[in-house]
Amino acid sequence: MFNLLLLLLCISIPSYIYAEDIKGLQPLQPYGVFSTFSAESLRSKELGIAIGIERTRSPDFYRITTQAAYGLRDDMELHINIPYMLRYEQSIYGFEDLCLGFKHRVIDEGRYNPALAYLLMASPGIGNSEFTTDGRIGAGLIISKKVGPFRGHGNLLIYAPFRSGLNREYLLNLGAELAIAHSTRVLGELVGRKNYFINRIDLLEWRIGLRQEVYEQTFVTIGAGFDIKDLKPQYRLMLLLSYIIPTKKEPLKRVYE
Repeated sequence: MFNLLLLLLCISIPSYIYAEDIKGLQPLQPYGVFSTFSAESLRSKELGIAIGIERTRSPDFYRITTQAAYGLRDDMELHINIPYMLRYEQSIYGFEDLCLGFKHRVIDEGRYNPALAYLLMASPGIGNSEFTTDGRIGAGLIISKKVGPFRGHGNLLIYAPFRSGLNREYLLNLGAELAIAHSTRVLGELVGRKNYFINRIDLLEWRIGLRQEVYEQTFVTIGAGFDIKDLKPQYRLMLLLSYIIPTKKEPLKRVYE
């Protein structure tokens, strides 16, 4: 009798519980380190677009994420991320919930003080049933400071899902960039997470990589991640391509005397 009840319980667990790695809002490169936002923003009326490809082992999946961001002002920008999951555990395909965001820098970086910004996030629950939270809202704080060739960032992000039975997700992201050439940055990041499905810290992932400006305002970012807590994932490989469309330059006016 006990075995029969256990079997029925397992069958009744909804499939979304297996999709533990749900993508939240991500920064547009070069204004961040993989998942860690910088307080720096696009300039007013600038548009940035990007596509990212991710391969993760245990859980096994591929993910393609398209991104766009638009500078409302020099200190404000809008974001949209659209992630698509491929071959999750070899057989599940589908869109995750798209994520919308608004970033506002409220304190500019000074000689001694860091820059400070906040994030507001929202996701309509329109993703595949295995990957949706039925919608969510979120908020976060961003701090950034440059010291010599290093630039460091810290984020604290919170997501509240609409689906009953899920927990809030908390993320603490720490990222650093080291300028080794005019157009080349070495990247390092540490991500700590308590996700929607487990009421404890389930991820402590160390990531390293490189970002190169291969052409004017065109960036290629590569990286690898390793969970140093439970080896879930065992590894994560990332490739991101991003392009910042500059605003139209005003022609120089010559003054004749």
